Order: sequence, then C-alpha cells, then structure tokens
Amino acid sequence: MNIILLGYMTSGKSLIGEKLSRILRKPFQDLDDYIENKEGLSISDIFKTKGEIYFRKIEAKHLETFLQQEDMILSLGGGTPCYGSNMKLIKQQPNSKSIYLNVSVAELGKRLFLNKTNRPLVAHLKTQEETTEFVGKHIFERLNFYNQADLNINANKSPDDIIEDILLKLI
Repeated sequence: MNIILLGYMTSGKSLIGEKLSRILRKPFQDLDDYIENKEGLSISDIFKTKGEIYFRKIEAKHLETFLQQEDMILSLGGGTPCYGSNMKLIKQQPNSKSIYLNVSVAELGKRLFLNKTNRPLVAHLKTQEETTEFVGKHIFERLNFYNQADLNINANKSPDDIIEDILLKLI
C-alpha cells in the first residue's frame, strides 16, 4: 500500500514520512525534494525563474509517475493536491491511503514565520500575525482538497503521537 501525506507547508509531511518509512520499511520520497534534484534548483528558484505554472506542470507529471509505483510513502508539496486534477488522481489509486496532516492555523503561522526564507508564498510577510492571517486565508482555499484525503490526522502533537495515530488508523 502507498501512503500519501498531504497538508499545508510545515505540517510535518517530510518528517512524518521519513519516520514512517523507517518503521514500515517502505521507501520514502518527498515530491518537492525530488523536483529540486531533477531541476537543479530550489522550489523558490523554480518559482522565480520559471514561474508557478511551469512548476505545477512538472509537479503533476512527477506525481503521476510516483503514484504508479507500489508500496511507498510519498510526501506532497502543500499545494500539490489543490492544482489540476491531482487530488482526483490521488483518490483514484486503488492501493493507496492519502493522509491529511491537519495542523492549526496558529501553529502553522508560527512555524512558517520562523522558517519563511525557503517558502516563496510567505517570504514577503513581515510579522507572525501577517503570516498567520495569510495561512488562515490560504488554508480556507485549500481545505476542500485536503479534506478529501482518506484520513484526517490531528498533527498538533509530537511526531511520535502523530505516527501512532496514523498506524492505528491504517491497521
């Protein structure tokens, strides 16, 4: 079974994916990391030099390739499920479970403000309050996609507690 982790920026998709990979002995891939390696550019630089439309096209292409593999853990970018027919494609996979790591807006705002340098969507925001307000509006736009996941996990916990919740719901 494939496990597909989705959620907003800094929700812990990569961290949880890596830990689940070790526990379940499945290969792990972070879609954004894969794209950065393939393009030889950071996501921020891809956005700056080639634009978001280019990024979303290659993101969808690589997502489709990964979804054809079996028995792996895939961490998506925060926007991946929200563009094109990506979420529909994810939902059509017969042997996959999609998991939304649901983190509160306040916590996401705090995390992103502290780590905004490599995040092109929030790099321009000046205060934690602005960042939290931006996240709240953005989450509202994306929630319809995130809520289509097979599992909705409260990720306002420690990574170990999140993993325990995931494993209990997968069994």
